Parts: sequence; C-alpha cells; structure tokens
Amino acid sequence: MSDKDYAPLSAACVKALNDKIYDKRKAAALEIEKMVKDFAASNNTGQIKRLLKVLGQDFAMSPNPHSKKGGLIGLAAIAIALGKDTGGYTDGLIKPILGCLADQDLRVRYYACESLYNVVKVSRGDVLPHFTSIFSSLSQISTDSDQNIKNASELLDRLLKDIVAESNLFDLDGFIPLLRERIYTRNPFTRHFVISWISVLNSEPSLDLISYLPEILDGLFKILEDTNIEIKKMCETTLGEFLRSIKSDPSRVNFGAMINILIHHAQEKNDELVQFTAITWIKEFVQLSGPAMLPYMSGIFTAILPCLAYEAEARRTTDIKETATAVNFTLMKLIALQDENEPSGTNEEVRQSDFDQSMGHDIDLHSVVDVLTQYLAHNSIQTKVAVLKWIYDLYTKLPSKMVDYIDVLFPALQRTLSDEADQVVQQCLVVIAEVISSPKSTNLSAKKNNTYYNKFIVSLLSSFSTDKRLLDERGAFIIRQLCVLLNAEDIYKTLAEILLHEPNLKFSSLMVDHLNMILLTSSELLDLRNRLKDLSVEENRTLFLCLYKTWCHNPVATVALCLLTQSYSHVCDLIKLFGTVEVTVDFLMEIDKLVQLIESPIFAYLRLELLEVPCDRHLVRALYGLLMLLPQTEAFVTLKTRLSCIPSLHLQHTESTPEKKKSKLPIDFPNMLIHFCAVQDKHKEYKRLSHLKDLKTFDRDTVNEDT
Repeated sequence: MSDKDYAPLSAACVKALNDKIYDKRKAAALEIEKMVKDFAASNNTGQIKRLLKVLGQDFAMSPNPHSKKGGLIGLAAIAIALGKDTGGYTDGLIKPILGCLADQDLRVRYYACESLYNVVKVSRGDVLPHFTSIFSSLSQISTDSDQNIKNASELLDRLLKDIVAESNLFDLDGFIPLLRERIYTRNPFTRHFVISWISVLNSEPSLDLISYLPEILDGLFKILEDTNIEIKKMCETTLGEFLRSIKSDPSRVNFGAMINILIHHAQEKNDELVQFTAITWIKEFVQLSGPAMLPYMSGIFTAILPCLAYEAEARRTTDIKETATAVNFTLMKLIALQDENEPSGTNEEVRQSDFDQSMGHDIDLHSVVDVLTQYLAHNSIQTKVAVLKWIYDLYTKLPSKMVDYIDVLFPALQRTLSDEADQVVQQCLVVIAEVISSPKSTNLSAKKNNTYYNKFIVSLLSSFSTDKRLLDERGAFIIRQLCVLLNAEDIYKTLAEILLHEPNLKFSSLMVDHLNMILLTSSELLDLRNRLKDLSVEENRTLFLCLYKTWCHNPVATVALCLLTQSYSHVCDLIKLFGTVEVTVDFLMEIDKLVQLIESPIFAYLRLELLEVPCDRHLVRALYGLLMLLPQTEAFVTLKTRLSCIPSLHLQHTESTPEKKKSKLPIDFPNMLIHFCAVQDKHKEYKRLSHLKDLKTFDRDTVNEDT
C-alpha cells in the first residue's frame, strides 16, 4: 500500500503502528498525538476525521492483531491530544474500540480496555451518548477468563461510574431496556457487574431509578437466589436500599406493578432469604399503599398463608412466619379500617350496603374464595385457623357478596369439621354459625338463610352417620360449640325434628344417646336443662314434647329426659315397658351410664327429693325399677346403696302418701306412652328386616362361593 492510503500518517508511523513491539507502537502514538494537536490548533477537523477513519477501519478492524493494537493506541492518542474537545469525535473514537473488546486475542482485548479507559477519561460526560454500548461491552468482558483484562475492565467500570455520578445528562430511560435484558444473566461475574451498577444508579438523587423498579425487580430477586455469598449479599443490600427509598417517599412508587412479582418470589421455599425478603416487601407494600393492595388479596394469601405454618426451627423461618403474620394482621386491619371510615348515617343497612359494594369492587372475591378454599385443606393448624378467620371476616363485612360463594365454601367447611385440631374445628363452627345465623344483608333473605341452617344440620348428621369416629371423638364438642354460638334450643329442636324421620333407626338411637349425654352433662346446656325442669311454662313444655318424640328412639335416654323434667310417674310406666325391650349388652351399658348420671351433680336435685316427706313414691319406684333391670354389677351396688340412704320413716309413708303435686301444665302422658311403644315397634321391625337382609346376603355369598 502507498503512503497516500494512510494519510495523514507517515510511512514510518504506519510501520511502527503495525510493529509487534509495544515501544515502537507507543512512539507512533506519540507522533499521532503531536499531529492531532497541530490539526486541532489550526482547526483542521477534516484531517482529524480522516485520521480517525484510518485508525478505526484500516488498523482497529485489521485481521492482524498487531495492527489492531496499533490502531487502539493511536485512537487513545487522538483522544489525549483533543482533550476537552473530544465531544465531536466520540463516535469515531469509541466504536472501533468496542469492536476490539470482543476480539479473540486476549492481548487485543486488554489493549482495547486500556484504550477505551483513556478515551473515557479524557471525554468524561461526552461519552454518555454511547453509554449503553459501552455498558453492554463491559458486561461481556466482566466474564473474561484473563485476570489482567478483568482488572482493566474494573478500572474502566469505576471511571464510568464516576462520570455517571457527576453528570446530570445520563439517559436512564434509554439504559433500562439493556439493564432489564442483562439482569437475567446467570453468569456470576455479570451479575456482580449488574448489581454494582444498579446500586450506583440508585444512590444518585438525580436519577429516579425507583420509577423503573418494576422492570428490574424480578431480575433482582433472581440474582438474590445466586449461590455465591458475595453476590447474594450485594443483591440483598441493594434491595434493602430500594426498600428504604420506597418507605421514604411512597408517593412515587407503582406498588401495583410490583406486587405480583413479590407474590411469586414469596413462594420460593428453596431459598429462605428470597422468601423472607419478598414477604418483607409485601408487608411494607400493604402498610404503605393501603387499599391499593385489596385487588391483590388472593395472591398475597397464596404467599403468606403457607408461611404461617412454619415451625420456629431457625431464625430465618421464625422471621418469615412473624412477617407473614404481620401481613395477615395488617390486611385484616385494613378491611376493618375501611369499615370504620364509611360515612355515618341513620340507616345502618344502607351504610353496610354501600361499604359492601365499594369493598366488593376492590376485592376479587372469586379468586380470594378459591385460595381460601384451597388452603382450608392445608396441613397446618395456624394456616387453617387464619383461613377460617378470613372467611368469617369477609362474610361479616361483605355478606351480600359472599353469599354467592356459600355453595363453594360450605362443602369445604363441612369437611373441616373432621379436622383433628380442636382449634380448627372451633373456628370452623364460628364461621358456620355466622353463615347460617340471621342474615346481615337485605339481599340475603331469611328463607334462604334458614335453608342453609337446615342444610348444615342435615349434613352434620349425615357426617356423623357415615363416620362413627367423628361422632365419637368430635360429636359432643361440635354440638356443644354450636349451642354456644347459636341458640341451644333451636339446635336441639332441629336435630330432634330431623332424627324423627331418619330412616336409619339404629343411627337415630345412637344419636339420641349422644345428644342426651350432652344435654345432661355439658355446662353449655345449663339453661336448657333448667328450662326442661320447669314444665309449667308452655314454651318449655313444647320443647320437652319435641325432644320426647325423638328421644323415644332410645328407651334409656327417654327415661333420663323424663327424670330431668321430674315426670316420675311416666318414668315408672316407661320402665314397666322395658320388659318388652330386647335386653342387650348395649342396653345394660346405657342403664349403667344413667345410674352414673344419677350420681352426678346434674341430678343432685333428684337425690335430694328422696329426703322429702312425704317422699315421691313414683321416683322411688322408678329408681327401684332401674335397679331391678341391672345385673349385680358395680352400677347395681351404687344404686342400691343410694336407695338404702332413704330414711326408713320416709319409706313407711311411701305407699300411703299421694304423689306430691307439681305446678305444671297438663301433659298427655298416656298418648306419649303410645308414641313410645310405636317407636319401639318400629325398632323391632327394623332389626328383624336388617337380620333378614343379612341372612339373604350370607346365602347369596355362600352360593357364589360354591359356584
């Protein structure tokens, strides 16, 4: 090539730039520096641009690595010569150097770093229009295998950060797309590089990086999952800085654009730091943005409800659980505060309706109910209790909205009654009682509400019928709690009315036995017992007759009920009929339990009546009748001992004195006795048919075996 092709470079300078020896290339660079200074002094921009083209294309893009090195050192020399006047030439200076940063020759890459460093050092803020290109190249060489190149790139990186910090012309809007792309890298060196830049940009008051946080937050949490401790710590620190900025000025934060990202990472069970950080952010978001988080409740529930189950095995899991609990509490408080802030008025129903509509609009109840129903089957007591409290809270706050989801929730609530934890069952009953009790909204008719009341009692009895373990282990607890939460009389009357028409007579008898024991032993039913003792009141008499019709399914329970109501003469008549009842082991065990009840505090009034003068002869005969039914067991001895305590003087008057009259409304006891006999006849026929069915089944199975 002729000298003219490389003008304004001399032939000697061209030869030196292509030399493999660094000192010769360095000498050529000094010549170029002097030449450019002369051009600049005479304002000969044409020659400067020509020189840039020659060095950038003919040298820096040459296939010869030594030529590339010469071009790189020459470009740096031009920048040094131009000094503060590099602004108009940065395009020609920087582009060829960036191309060399990706060269396969590590020495070329190293000199490219050095050259770019010198250009940037001289140009300062003039390089910012090329920042994204420089950043992209820097992020790539941050992963270089050569340590010298890494060191050089770090020097350049620090210089560039200083320039960005001192300038108010940085194009953050143009940079974010590149950052969003690079933040998902898996390379630890690039991650380190990206995090360091985010931290620097966030620390600059003039750069509103918070506004762009929704675009990079997911990537930051991905980096937080890194196994490298240093990178993990850097990312944690950077996220902490962002959160402090958010808390200091929440008005400029787009909470809605980030909450779903946090919800996703809060479910990262394999990394406790990621999960804890995400839930901490959710907590702050709920506290800072208030009602703006209501549309995201279902997602937040998905994030926090499982965390309530964490055991305090380690500090981090304890922190996660406590933070999730705080989020749950804040959300509940938020809804409560919304209720309190509603405008006051004279019409409570109108105010509730307005609140119902406004809150229902903000909350996606369909999604919320789906999540709550799902977590009702969780294996954690704390999670299930929290879910039940939420269902209760939403139902009390949004009754006319929640009524649309009762058909979805009700089966789940019924299944929850079989839970092994008393705390869960108790909270479930609180919810059920709220659902089936008096309507809270005019949109929910009493008729529909009553349908759920009866539907629940029917389903409860069905569960007891199909699951005897549930009846034995949970039956008394469930019924007692229902009597506390609702009206005990209504519960017992409804149960009695349904059982009266129960086709499975064996279950009816068993259920009556349980209900009778609960009635006679539970402190929760004290008022109901006291009412049954006073049949002078018509309402009490109606209640007694309702229970009696069903209690006839169980002879011993019927006797116990009549002893409670002090209907001693009728008890005597019933015991006489026991001679026609099949005396089974279960029957004798029930009489045994009745004797124990007679000795309990519940029947203290009955035992004291044995001291009255004259003594009620029907009471004494009834007790002796029970004694005669018993074999000579411990119960027999107990009752016999009790009867022996009656003073002999009283016994002498027993047969000669009339029954003490009690102030009660008339009861048709003969007709009640007829009903008792009819029910017992049904039981005899039921047993006969059951036995016949068993025989036919046995015969059919035998034939099949023979065949």
